[in-house]
Formats: sequence, structure tokens, C-alpha cells
Amino acid sequence: MSDKPLLEQIRKASPLISVGVLTADLMSLGSELKLMDTAGVKLLHVDVMDGCFCPMMTVGPGFIKALKTTLLKDIHLMIEEPLNKLESYVAAGADMITIHVESCRHVHRVLQKLREFTNTNDPNRGILRGIALNPGTPLEVIAPLINELEMVFLLAVNPGFSGQKFIPSTKNRLSRLRKMISDTKKDILVGVDGGITRDNIADVARMDADIIVTGSAVFDGKAPLENARFMINAVNDVAKKS
Repeated sequence: MSDKPLLEQIRKASPLISVGVLTADLMSLGSELKLMDTAGVKLLHVDVMDGCFCPMMTVGPGFIKALKTTLLKDIHLMIEEPLNKLESYVAAGADMITIHVESCRHVHRVLQKLREFTNTNDPNRGILRGIALNPGTPLEVIAPLINELEMVFLLAVNPGFSGQKFIPSTKNRLSRLRKMISDTKKDILVGVDGGITRDNIADVARMDADIIVTGSAVFDGKAPLENARFMINAVNDVAKKS
């Protein structure tokens, strides 16, 4: 048996969209999650913000635990010094946890600690460990962390500020990141997060990311099922042509 079954599962299914749940109708969350399952979504993205690392404040472990779904829980921690808070997110059912390199002094230790935890949804599944980089953070910071990673996410917007558009330079950063990872011979998933819309999803898919995070483009208050299918089909169409 592989020591990283969840990584293999996602690698085999990629490219995938990870749908941000915070833009859903929270008063009808159960129904909204069923729509995502019906659409074929595999990953449910939760942006955890503490109002310190970035201006906004969102949700915590209680919300994540309350998400009754078979979708994999993709947790993006935008919080200061996450080391002593990891256990609560694991207990809440996280399948994937991404931290920011800018958020803590001992990022390597945080990733080491994550390796020690057992997935509460399935002990054999494992927990994927990721780092996220803000648009202004040099890619070179991943070099000393490479042996403690399964995922790297590039933010295409600055976290916690509303109304931003996809930063064009992300395309070049993603290409460089892929080359850096390829040179290490490591199997590491690459994702892009922020500013993904129905209008640019195909262009972003052509950038060759394994995971594309999108939120309000799906949960627009009008047609989440149709939107999710549109995003999935756009990504799959690009993958078939590449």
C-alpha cells in the first residue's frame, strides 16, 4: 500500500477544481453541498482567516466539523502561527491542510507536525500538507521545505481583500514553480487560488495546475449546480486538448 494514498488519488483525478464553501448559502448549506456532489466536485475548499494574518475573519474548526459531506475537505489556513492550532483542524476532519509560509516563524516544524497526525475521516487516507505563497513571496522559499510537502498553492490575489482580479504574473510564477518541482523529482501537487471566474477558468486551466480553487464563480446565489459543472467541464476540456 502506498504511504500517500490521498496524494495518488488526487493526482490520478487531476486537474480538479476545489470549490470554496464560504460563498455558499450558509442557511441552506446541506443542500448546497449535495449540489456539489451531484455536479462531480471532489474537493471542498475552506478559507480560514483570523483577522490577523489578513484583514478578514471567517470560520474555524467548528464550522469545518459541521460540514457533512463526502467531499474531501481542503483547508486553507490564513492564520498567524498555526503550529498549536493544527490538531483542532485535523480533529474537525481536514483531509488537506495548507499553511502560509509568511504566517509563522517555524514553517518547517509546522509541516513536520502535520505529518504526525492521522486523518479522522479515514486513518488510511493520510493528510496532505501544503504551503501557500502570497503573490509577492519568492518561489525560492519552497526549496528547504520540499521534503515535507505534498502541495504548493500560488495565490493569484492578495488574501483577505475583496474585489481583486487574477494577477497576470501568476502564469509565469506557476510555470517556474512547475520547473522547480520537476527538478527535485518529487511528486508535489501544484494549485492556484484567487480570482478564478467563469470568464478565465479555461485560461487558468491552460496554466497546467493540478488544483484550481474557485468560490463565488460557483456559489453565485443563482445556479451553483450549473456553475460547478461549467467549471469542471472547462477544466476537463483543456486537459483533453493538452
